[in-house]
Amino acid sequence: MSRFLRSIVTLVAGFAMLAVLSPAPQASANMVRTLRYDASRAAEFRGVIDQAAQIWNSSVRNVRLVAGTPADFIVYADNGWPRAQPTSLGRGYVWIGRQATSQGHNPLRISTHEIGHILGMPDRRTGRCTDLMSGASAGTSCTNPNPSAAERAEVDRYFAGWLAPKVQFNQLHVDQSLETVK
Repeated sequence: MSRFLRSIVTLVAGFAMLAVLSPAPQASANMVRTLRYDASRAAEFRGVIDQAAQIWNSSVRNVRLVAGTPADFIVYADNGWPRAQPTSLGRGYVWIGRQATSQGHNPLRISTHEIGHILGMPDRRTGRCTDLMSGASAGTSCTNPNPSAAERAEVDRYFAGWLAPKVQFNQLHVDQSLETVK
């Protein structure tokens, strides 16, 4: 019996060592999920939406954003505050509200941030310009449209199926500045 137990322990230890020494799985071409977006209703923000999609495309490995229909998410322009309503990972609606741009918030940062919600990211309101999902809490002087390394890795994990998205689906996400709320 002890020889049998030693064999089992050796086998388990071998598998544990293999798991520790094996490289982490990398995104492969078959893991990339393509999401189509429709910015035809984004008015003056249409080009900015295309830029925001390119920023995400150059930042993450497991998802690609391409303009087209039928769309996984639709982008609108309106006179309200920017917001997003993700309905599931990679699907939903984005509104690029003119109220924030008229207050001096950067349209490209807004667009990249709102698409971040569609990609599973919640608002974080850290106040740091380096955090894309800090949104309006970073102030109007912040023009950084790029997700941080942690945000990029989080989106990749969502689309690889390694992590459940932290955004609330079927809920409207409005990252309104404190000045607007008063």
